[in-house]
Amino acid sequence: MLKLSQAHYDALRAHGEETYPHECCGILLGHVGAEVNEVVDVMRAGNTRTDSAHNRYHIAPQELIKAQREGRKQGLEIVGFYHSHPDHPAQWSTTDFAEAHWFGCSYVITAVAQGKAAVTNSFLLRGTSEEDKQFVDQEVLVLS
Repeated sequence: MLKLSQAHYDALRAHGEETYPHECCGILLGHVGAEVNEVVDVMRAGNTRTDSAHNRYHIAPQELIKAQREGRKQGLEIVGFYHSHPDHPAQWSTTDFAEAHWFGCSYVITAVAQGKAAVTNSFLLRGTSEEDKQFVDQEVLVLS
């Protein structure tokens, strides 16, 4: 399960609307648990993809390092990532899967239809290596 506040949920969805028709992306900081990834902070990241920003995203390594440092200061860790799918379903693509490497992390995708956030889904990356990794559907619990 992925647990986050209504404010964090709204923030990542709004980010997708703001960057439409390009994909947005960001980092989720919080606590990783055996059954629950809990989001405590949402950090926006810049999409560094210039060749196909409408259907791909990339977070610069410097932003990942910055997020890790910020997290450590607060006693948090990276629990996941989010991005949007402009005019596409909130399902992971073969590219999303190929570029997912953070085992135990949640990968949140929001479908943004004609500029409006629609469905938001989360997928947990399970496995121990590139050979056995898999995405599994993850329940999203939004707290008021």
